[in-house]
Amino acid sequence: MPIIYLDNAASTPVAEEVLALVGQIAREDYANPSASHPAGAAARRRIATARDELLAALGDAAGARGDLIWTSGGTEGNALAVMGAARAAGPGAVIVSALEHPAVAASVAALGDGWPVRVAPSSPDGVIDADALAALADDTTRVVAVMLVSNELGTVQPLPEIVAAVRARAPRVHVHCDATQALGKVPIDVGTLGVDSLGVAGHKLHGPKGTGALWLRRGATLVPFWAGGGQQGGLRQGTQDAPGAAGLGRAATRAVAAMPEASARWREMAAVLVRAAEESGVPWRRLGADQATAPHIVSLAFERVSADGLRNVLASRGVIASSGSACATPGSGKPSGTLAAIGLPPTWGMVRLSFGLETTMPEVTEAAAVLRDVVRELAGR
Repeated sequence: MPIIYLDNAASTPVAEEVLALVGQIAREDYANPSASHPAGAAARRRIATARDELLAALGDAAGARGDLIWTSGGTEGNALAVMGAARAAGPGAVIVSALEHPAVAASVAALGDGWPVRVAPSSPDGVIDADALAALADDTTRVVAVMLVSNELGTVQPLPEIVAAVRARAPRVHVHCDATQALGKVPIDVGTLGVDSLGVAGHKLHGPKGTGALWLRRGATLVPFWAGGGQQGGLRQGTQDAPGAAGLGRAATRAVAAMPEASARWREMAAVLVRAAEESGVPWRRLGADQATAPHIVSLAFERVSADGLRNVLASRGVIASSGSACATPGSGKPSGTLAAIGLPPTWGMVRLSFGLETTMPEVTEAAAVLRDVVRELAGR
């Protein structure tokens, strides 16, 4: 049975062009980038090219506003930003949105008693209100973390407004943005966003797994997790991965270049899935539908339909997607904090379907028919 993969928000297949580049560098420029000989210089040049590519994708050509720290992915970058900034500033409050990925939420919780956590609530449509978040800030606030695109809902957060409102109350606060779901899906300009740090991951945009980067504004201070040989300004020490950095840089360039056409195509695909939900005859809603959303994510919730059942039956019929519920699910033992934050009743099950650059309309049309029938069956229609 052929598989229709609609879980690209979780991970994407590596693009052939990216895979070929990573393999070439692994074979040809395998020297330690910190070495002083010509082979080391060749590896450094590969990293420098990747740096230029990724900085351009983030709206910071030539690193005019900041620089990159290469990481192992979104989780490490987010943790380094929020924990490193908090420890650099000293004990004080940390504000996070109620929609944050565990990579941020768990890192903040791990800081301990010296950094009390304040949670900014979400609207029922999955958006953080700038004024409501700013009202939580004061002169004890050290770090604020708000993602740009919700990984579960696809809603785009008003980051420039949030940053401006926070800085009016706490000018020296470090603002971090988890942009792992945003790069290549919505335009990014770190200058316009006004953040101090921003994290991305390669495997969300057809790059290799285990690759990521943290953009850090010039003048921002972090405490690193470990010591070592002094690489990357001492902030993330260890031998740098030239093939991985090159793969991430090339993937980011491809994703941004493809974004105008891909966005239009993804919105047409989303409409096909929404129509299938309507045709199911089961009470449903598209989460975040009344707000700006990233085009590659469609989150649909159905009344009295098991989220686990929906995911599993879809998979049994060849459609790969992810699911969630506001109540605890057997697979994880944990409810979705995001779905609880927007007030989705625990009797509603959600399915997230997400597209990549390789997703085709025939695949989505077939998946929509399967979705419609599965929802009907699970609801007893």
